[in-house]
Amino acid sequence: MAQQPSSTPEAGSNQEFGGDEAPLKVEIYTWRFCPYCIRAKGLLDRKGVIYSEYMIDGDDTARKAMIRRAEGRSTLPQIFINNRAIGGCDDLMELDRSGWLNQFLGIEA
Repeated sequence: MAQQPSSTPEAGSNQEFGGDEAPLKVEIYTWRFCPYCIRAKGLLDRKGVIYSEYMIDGDDTARKAMIRRAEGRSTLPQIFINNRAIGGCDDLMELDRSGWLNQFLGIEA
């Protein structure tokens, strides 16, 4: 359910996970052929999550912006829920295994 890929994110508010205060905002920085990026997007797609994807292949400016947002993390993918860095594919999968991802996304288990 990805939106059209772009190289830079839109400005957003600094909200916490989930909640009824504002609509859910999920963002993922990717490289086109990265297997971890494909796996993370697959999980989000299976859950029916609409997300913004920023393909940053070869875009050093976008990569530096991602690293700043991700508090120094430089691996891909980097995933954000409501402007909060949650990490990469392994972090997303662990949130799913623990049951927390559904809660953050407002999905009934």
